[in-house]
Amino acid sequence: MDEQNSHTEKRKNEHIEIALNQDVTGKKMTTGFENYRFKHNALPEINFSEIDLSSSFLGKTMRTPFLISSMTGGTEKAYQINKALALAAEKQGWAVGLGSMRAAIENGQTAYTFQIRNYAPSVPVIANLGAVQLNYGYGLRECMKAVEIAEADGLVLHLNGMQEIFQPEGDVNFSNLLKKIEEAAKNLPVPVGVKEVGMGIDGETAQKLINAGVQFIDVAGAGGTSWIQVEKYRSKDQMREQAAEAFLEWGNSTAEALNEVKGSSAEVPVIASGGLNNGVDAAKALALGANLAGYGRILLPAAIENEHSIISKLDQIEFELRTAMFGIGAVSVAELKSTKRLKKIKS
Repeated sequence: MDEQNSHTEKRKNEHIEIALNQDVTGKKMTTGFENYRFKHNALPEINFSEIDLSSSFLGKTMRTPFLISSMTGGTEKAYQINKALALAAEKQGWAVGLGSMRAAIENGQTAYTFQIRNYAPSVPVIANLGAVQLNYGYGLRECMKAVEIAEADGLVLHLNGMQEIFQPEGDVNFSNLLKKIEEAAKNLPVPVGVKEVGMGIDGETAQKLINAGVQFIDVAGAGGTSWIQVEKYRSKDQMREQAAEAFLEWGNSTAEALNEVKGSSAEVPVIASGGLNNGVDAAKALALGANLAGYGRILLPAAIENEHSIISKLDQIEFELRTAMFGIGAVSVAELKSTKRLKKIKS
């Protein structure tokens, strides 16, 4: 293994350990979902056992409106996590996103850590590359290679500018990326989406992306994992460690980002991720217009424990969503999305 690949593997494993063992949730920043509350319906007039969570995404029918958000890949430990997540996603009917696949593009020996299709044959699988890599020599060939490695139904290009600034080995040239994203969106044979990594996509940016041909957006808002804080724990640069504290309240909250992105287009599918903790958060996100609700770091401890633990966690989130739907009298996701029972309680 050459020095660059060894360094990449070390970074990936450090990200997993920090996400598991350090407090990397953004402080002074929340998802914004606490500003909304459902008006309870004491007479829902539906049968709980008939509540239907079925949805669709990337041309596939799904049993739920949920996504296991992009997290990891590139190391043996990451492979075991991805395998457990894929098996659980298939059993429960969740879509599943992969972590950044740059490691597999640059070192074919790590490609197996992203090859989960055999474990998740029927659900949507989303390949993933950093959009900034399009400024560092990547193009359609590398994007397509990521899709082929994962046998993916779509590709998401992630925007992680603030993380890259604080990452010791960060790539910080984000100039003129929109044109390159447009080239990928218009020329790849699978849908191309864009996601943030926990700072949120605003409405103006979403409109630019939609105009460029992007076919789905994951708002990945603030209120959950802060990758500035993750990189702070990896940094040996005292100045950057101290500077990270100035950004504890940086970002667009998930609810704010979702509202803005949905205001840009009612047609382009939107994923709400970033700090979702339970099925009630998902109910709020769907009622605000999301097509899918995505969960990331909250699933990681269970995924590392065993397959039974992660399936139990997904099952609990589904139960919480069904119960919230019962509490407002919505028997389907379509009825939840059109409810008038979600009220904003704070400005």
